[in-house]
Amino acid sequence: MNPEEKIKNLRNKLHIYNNSYYNRDESLISDFEFDSLMKKLEELEKKYPQFDDKNSPTVRVGGGVTKQFQSFNHNYPMYSLANTYSKGEIKEWIKRIEKRCGHNIDDFNCELKFDGASINLCYENGKLKRALTRGDGTRGDDVTSNIKTIKNVPLILSGKHPEKFEIRGEVILTIDDFNFLNKKRKEEGIMPFRNPRNTVSGSLKLQDSREVASRKLKCFFYSVVGENSCLYHSELLEKSKQWGFFIPQNMKRVNSINEIFDFIDFWEKKKSELPYDIDGIVIKVNSMKVQNNLGFTAKAPRWAISYKYKAERQSTRLVSVAYQVGRTGAVTPVANFTPINLSGSIVKRASLHNSDQIEKLGLRTGDFVYVEKGGEIIPKIVGIDELRRGSQKNLVKFVENCPDCGSKLQKIKGEAQHYCKNENNCKTQIIGKIQHFVSRKAMNIESFGSERVAMLYNEGLITNIADIYRMEFENLASLDGMAKKSALNLLESIQQSKKQPFQKVLFSLGIRHVGETVALKLANHFRSIENLVNSTNDDLISVEEIGEKIVNSIRVYFSNSENLSIIDKLSKEGLNFKIDEDKSGSNILRDKIIVISGTFEILSRETIKQLVVENGGKLSSVVNSKTKIIIGGQSIGPSKKRKAELLSIPIISENDFLEMINAK
Repeated sequence: MNPEEKIKNLRNKLHIYNNSYYNRDESLISDFEFDSLMKKLEELEKKYPQFDDKNSPTVRVGGGVTKQFQSFNHNYPMYSLANTYSKGEIKEWIKRIEKRCGHNIDDFNCELKFDGASINLCYENGKLKRALTRGDGTRGDDVTSNIKTIKNVPLILSGKHPEKFEIRGEVILTIDDFNFLNKKRKEEGIMPFRNPRNTVSGSLKLQDSREVASRKLKCFFYSVVGENSCLYHSELLEKSKQWGFFIPQNMKRVNSINEIFDFIDFWEKKKSELPYDIDGIVIKVNSMKVQNNLGFTAKAPRWAISYKYKAERQSTRLVSVAYQVGRTGAVTPVANFTPINLSGSIVKRASLHNSDQIEKLGLRTGDFVYVEKGGEIIPKIVGIDELRRGSQKNLVKFVENCPDCGSKLQKIKGEAQHYCKNENNCKTQIIGKIQHFVSRKAMNIESFGSERVAMLYNEGLITNIADIYRMEFENLASLDGMAKKSALNLLESIQQSKKQPFQKVLFSLGIRHVGETVALKLANHFRSIENLVNSTNDDLISVEEIGEKIVNSIRVYFSNSENLSIIDKLSKEGLNFKIDEDKSGSNILRDKIIVISGTFEILSRETIKQLVVENGGKLSSVVNSKTKIIIGGQSIGPSKKRKAELLSIPIISENDFLEMINAK
């Protein structure tokens, strides 16, 4: 078998195994066997790039970066659905369409209305050609590279399928995957997402498809367009299963209005048990002929209607408003109310976000407030029962002083939050900063969880991040719940953290708005903390992606003498506050703009970034005329590869890269 046949054979097998696993819940081979075949395919594709296929199973990992999404017209408009919250309106809808058709209609398909982002996929000759968002209904954005990372979206179809057609679906994120994603974001000190629906919408427009691939999105399909081979909508959906699409099993073909109502009532009770969010039921005329006869209004199909469930809402008495301080000093008001059972869980508090919301609601202690969950994971107060108000004298006023340290709060122009500026003497902020400093994405000090940080602070062993490096074995081992082995492991991990590179240390300081990427760019540009501290506003603004907000935050941080004192102590303890020029060897990458693309076997992506910075290079995610080198791994982005060839930019392997930086 020649290389091209081997590659095609592997691709066909992997498409079959992938579809069976994600759309039929059947594992035809073990995970190890699947991964081995995938690795073999990646190796062959790398060795024989002339057999490149945009729909290869290897595109599932993502890797391409899209700076601007092109938009295209939909071949068939993506209409919205007419909504109703009333069974009476469903009866009226059926009467209207029966009058228009001139006969009774007793064949409907009832489906769950998934709460996600609509997508339209175009297939030609059994291959995915293009994926468009809904957009304005007539024109959508091309997000094909991102959709290809969703593992239950078929890239190559199975069985006998139409030569050309389109299929529509809803991209969703399960509640478990959403919660896991937010847990990771909290651990990394990143603001959690609000709800699965918004997360999905934002994910589809991410520029880096590798990030999309990591979010475990799924796509449920509900409508085939441009195809008239079946008499019934339900039949067409069943047939599309054979082509490789995931069609939810919980739809139902019904023959009367009472069966429609039974379906609505059943899922109103059961929707909280689903692993994903729904916000209603969609009822469709099942006959394709009748659908075509009914047609569309200017905004919606006449042959379908959406019954929306009212978001579960309960009233409860507002007992008090508490205030929480975050590690950046942001103060968030939290409503405490009489516990209620909402969407299957006991709820007794909800965030009020900021002072503006309190003023908008005109909250008083003792008010009966309406609390909803709906599509939101976090409960929210949506209104007040005007007939059951608290006393006017109990009007809630946002606190003027920090609830922790008592310092006067400040509200920054252009922002909704109030801040405590006493960052070096506010207990909650200090503990939060230490927790951030030791976290995995920062200094990565193992055995140093959030509870242990709080315990050590309360015991007086650490009062700031510099104290971490001055702790002694005897003091640690004597603490309750801290065995000798645990103390030794913690001290060893602390010593190991001194090897972290400058950009990690800079990120660990917890400077507001200075995340991992910004810290890397600052370290790469200024090379040392001294240069950064002494930089001017013009120096800072000249760094790529550094704006006025970040500049102001850096200025505020370094104008604080206590922060400078802590940095000095950390430096004396041996932490890296500069890029070691000697370690950079020949400085062969000095001022060269480097792009990294693909997956790697020897080094992690993070390590490659670190080595680029240590050797004087500047990182970029965009290939253009300024790019000097692309470090390419397996599954390098095809658009990057084409751009590199067009601009004659060398693409080197990780082995080539290691040889380059180690040459002295």
